[in-house]
Amino acid sequence: MSSRLLLATRNAKKLEELRRILLRAGLGEIEVLGLADVEEFPEAPETGATFEENALAKAHDAAKATGLPSVADDSGLGVDALNGMPGVLSARWAGAHGDDRANLELVLAQLTDVPDERRGAAFVCAAAFVDPDVEEVVVRGEWRGRIIREPRGTHGFGYDPIFVPDGEERTSAELDPAEKDSVSHRGRALRALLPRLREFSSRSTGP
Repeated sequence: MSSRLLLATRNAKKLEELRRILLRAGLGEIEVLGLADVEEFPEAPETGATFEENALAKAHDAAKATGLPSVADDSGLGVDALNGMPGVLSARWAGAHGDDRANLELVLAQLTDVPDERRGAAFVCAAAFVDPDVEEVVVRGEWRGRIIREPRGTHGFGYDPIFVPDGEERTSAELDPAEKDSVSHRGRALRALLPRLREFSSRSTGP
């Protein structure tokens, strides 16, 4: 029997990432749905001051609207030289929500005069799991690295082409999906949810 879980996103790459993580964890019986797979419902704007607040609010909205156990994440880039910004504003740093290229170019422009040794940064992801009948939990994953001066790579999305993880010479956008899953902020946060997702799967399938 399949357990249905809603990932509150329309991002196909995020859906595939969670499916890969569950499969490797032996939880392939969990069927991951996205927002495109359920009846449309009003989505509240992301107004939280933290990644955790936004992730939990999105998961609550999804669970309440659909009745399905729901996972939601909120993630972004914190740049040391920008005092941790763009942070929760990462997706709309240049103004229009989701304009990856404009966001990336604005960060590069803001760091033009910052020397290489002061270009540290971290990707941060908060992931929340809300089961309408049982519980809620929110976890956090971080991925340290540095910002380079020119984009490289075609994998990933967002700020991936300008972020080189610690211990790497390749950008996040030059890592293949399996490599990225094992080390990324989102991969770390989603794996931190696995104990709760195992419990959910056990409850759903029963003995």
